[in-house]
Amino acid sequence: MTDKPSSPTPGRITLVGAGPGDPELLTLKAVRAIQRASVILVDDLVSDAILAHANPDARITYVGKRGGCKSTPQATIEQLMLEAVRAGEDVVRLKGGDPFIFGRGGEEVESLRAAGIEPIVVNGITAGLAALTSLGAPLTHREHAQGVVFVTGHPQKNGPGVDWARLAASASDLRLTLVIYMGISSAPRIQAGLLQGLPADTPVAVIERATLPAQRQCLTTLGELVHDLANSGLGSPAIVVVGNVVLGVKAALRELAAAA
Repeated sequence: MTDKPSSPTPGRITLVGAGPGDPELLTLKAVRAIQRASVILVDDLVSDAILAHANPDARITYVGKRGGCKSTPQATIEQLMLEAVRAGEDVVRLKGGDPFIFGRGGEEVESLRAAGIEPIVVNGITAGLAALTSLGAPLTHREHAQGVVFVTGHPQKNGPGVDWARLAASASDLRLTLVIYMGISSAPRIQAGLLQGLPADTPVAVIERATLPAQRQCLTTLGELVHDLANSGLGSPAIVVVGNVVLGVKAALRELAAAA
């Protein structure tokens, strides 16, 4: 009688936030996870400079997900994760920004737990924070903003979407900064809704490819957002920041000019 072959010992899986793009903004914990991984499933916006930390023998699979572009179905990504970890691999699911801020990390964790696998999560700096920081301004300020709302401009298919007018009223009443992810294609709808509760002269910053050498930005107002965005030529991936904290960008730029 022969023994039945044993199943491989399950590996481990780590959801890693790669941050906004600049490889120097990776956490040490993220670097260590990338270095030890035998399988890396990589999102579209993760740069080659970040993947340079990977073991040369690691198997790297690109599973890009990007609004408006052909992308790997989420179910396929989750299946790849499960197959690799069940085969005993040390798997890293490498995501731009932070896995739990519009990174679908919550869905992936639920899928893994349903299969009896408990993942590790390594946070990354989210682009919504890094974008305005790169221009020398904060998201909160005692005189301008008492809180921050991170919101997506790309609603779930057939979903209700964001009530921008209601959000604008809350932002005005509570002095909140609005940080909008994936909002470029929906800019006219977002602008129209926000203008129902915020004045047209509310400062706005649009930052494309934050923290990367190719970063570009546009400073405007809510009333001129769509017009100035079209003239700037900015596109995705970009962050839109709405609120008086954007005034700090102009102050920072003035200080840099004076020091030059």
